[in-house]
Amino acid sequence: MTSLARWCLRRRFTVVVLWLAALVGSIAAATLAGSSYSDDYSVPGTESARATALLQKAFPGQSGDDTIVWHTEHGTVRAADVEQRMKTTLHEVAALPGVAHVDSPYASSGASGLVSKDRHTAYASLTFDSTAGGPGKAEVQKVVDTARKAADGNLSVALGGSTIGTTEGASGHLSEIIGVVVAAVVLFVVFGSLAASVLPIATALVGVGTASMGTTLLGHVMNVAGFAPMLGTLIGLGVGIDYALFIVTRHRKGLRQGLPVAVAAERAVATTGRAVVFAGGTVCVALLGMLILRLSFLNGVAIAASLTVVLTVAASVTLLPALLGIIGPRALSRRERRRLALGEPRPESTTGLAARWSAFVERHPKLLGTLAAAVMLVLALPTLSLHLGTSDQGNNPASSTTRQAYDMLARGFGPGVNGPLTLVAPLDSAADRLAFGKLPDTLRHTPGIASVSAPELSAARDTGVITVVPTTSPQSRATSALVDRLRSTVLPKATGGIGPKVRVGGVTASYDDFAAVILGKLPLFVGTVVGLGCVLLLLAFRSIGIPLKAAAMNIAAVASSFGLIVAIFQWGWGGESLGLGGAGPIEPFLPVVMVSVLFGLSMDYQVFLVSRMYEEWLATRDNCRAVRVGLAETSRVINSAAVIMISVFLAFVLSGDRVIAMFGIGLATAVALDAFVLRTLLVPALMHMLGGANWWLPAWLDRLLPRISIEPPEQTVTVVEATLIPQPRPNEPAVLNGAGSSSAL
Repeated sequence: MTSLARWCLRRRFTVVVLWLAALVGSIAAATLAGSSYSDDYSVPGTESARATALLQKAFPGQSGDDTIVWHTEHGTVRAADVEQRMKTTLHEVAALPGVAHVDSPYASSGASGLVSKDRHTAYASLTFDSTAGGPGKAEVQKVVDTARKAADGNLSVALGGSTIGTTEGASGHLSEIIGVVVAAVVLFVVFGSLAASVLPIATALVGVGTASMGTTLLGHVMNVAGFAPMLGTLIGLGVGIDYALFIVTRHRKGLRQGLPVAVAAERAVATTGRAVVFAGGTVCVALLGMLILRLSFLNGVAIAASLTVVLTVAASVTLLPALLGIIGPRALSRRERRRLALGEPRPESTTGLAARWSAFVERHPKLLGTLAAAVMLVLALPTLSLHLGTSDQGNNPASSTTRQAYDMLARGFGPGVNGPLTLVAPLDSAADRLAFGKLPDTLRHTPGIASVSAPELSAARDTGVITVVPTTSPQSRATSALVDRLRSTVLPKATGGIGPKVRVGGVTASYDDFAAVILGKLPLFVGTVVGLGCVLLLLAFRSIGIPLKAAAMNIAAVASSFGLIVAIFQWGWGGESLGLGGAGPIEPFLPVVMVSVLFGLSMDYQVFLVSRMYEEWLATRDNCRAVRVGLAETSRVINSAAVIMISVFLAFVLSGDRVIAMFGIGLATAVALDAFVLRTLLVPALMHMLGGANWWLPAWLDRLLPRISIEPPEQTVTVVEATLIPQPRPNEPAVLNGAGSSSAL
């Protein structure tokens, strides 16, 4: 690492140009290629996936779920003025660019199914042109604006569906800007130097920007979810700024000790830079753990997020030292440079609130440890009621047109109309077609079913489809129970076991199958991630207790953060007031992604905290001193880094995307608990209580394990280096940059 830092410092401008070239080149390539994201949650081999495959093969023209919905407070949708207004509006919409077809309830046929029984609500099916990649956002917004112009005091008009949903949500760039601004303020308060505050921001932005464009290109070679770029940006900004913060902090410490700029930067990269690489590696290991689930939807997320972390780490250990060399002594504040010019360089001393807190924890480890454990337990309790399922447009904010359309359809036609089930069967003979044709009579008498459509056969009459509307909403547990009952009891009994194999598909069935697959593999996944993390910590700190405590703390942080997610998003506590939409289930893929990210991020603080304790333990073999000194010297920078990461994560709640908001709140909560409860309270309290057992390792295992060092002890200034530091004479500025140039202080 020292050689890498020295090379980057000597060729600082070359390094900056190379990084900027990589950023510009990736932007150009991604712009030319365009995006190709996929939110296909289906799992090959499940019943819903087979139903979807049959449906797409037999009815290739069936696609789209967009609707225009209108409701009258007085009179009916058949009233002359309402009918004339909506006919005109639907005609205008049908003529807009990007619209392929509008199925009106006022047409001569098919009107009855598009008008509610009380005749106060009606809807028109809207099909967009799927050629040339589908309509653009501006074209879809024009459809929304044209349709909503028909509304007046008596007539309400709203639009719903997946394509319509693309027009909603705040820009992700707003979240990024807010997060970066808050991080810049915190950095300026910590450093007191504008130049030093800018460096972590610039380093993170270059790394994340390059990775974001790389994620766009990655979508052309594998399945990458639509939320992956924003998730990568969220993680990358958080860890990128934090990693740069740790390195700049160590660099500033060297400058305050009187080291030349080049030597201080080399030392910072050789010590803290190694810890950054190790921490980034643990994050990548946790993220890539998703690959063992063998789900294409999550593979793209794992690789995209890992790419972001790799590039932010690379920028931290190459671009950052180059920038440190460019700004020279301005990494220190004016006051710090003035003090250094007037007196002898003084080593760092640990005083103030951090030292007092560390001593307080040492005096009361049992009491404080019990309080911290109680807080984590209470916050984790809601996790026991976690419900994985469909989060749809019924969970959008009440002010959105998609939520209004969803609610209108639910009130007028029943909640199940927003997520009907699709029964698909291959029909190989006349007997199969006869048995399939009798299914609606049986299904109409099944509890939980509101309506059943007549069987529809494909052009070749070899596939049949029946649409079933449940009495409950798509995200209801009762709808999931209906799917299970249809598959296990109703359909096998109706076909007698010898008729066509009827498969149940639809939104709820797909999500239930996806959730079942994930839950089945979750123990293996969590065990793998925890096990790999423990192995890394075992190699780094040569202790059995340190990895086990880290695993327990990480699980506690994950459980507590999920408790808050359940309370806000599933129970609806404050969700509407925060603009996060209504209560609903948690996305099936959220636990896997959150566990990966949180285990990686939690390991970061564990590494930075315990590495300093381990260094002191090796030097003194005094556990109390090691824990006290390690906590006192790292708590301030860890807490500053946590505030930055929390600010970045919470800013993404403003993205307008429910999934990203879940990630933002969950990650912010986990980091806050990890930094302010676990790492600065519970972990040191436990380490004080365990004493020397913290560092116990069987002798036979010690002989087998390879020896690695995360952050080697900082060396003293050598004689050769000391000659590079001229002592300031009275009324003469000090030389700080090691290259012979002086700075007017």
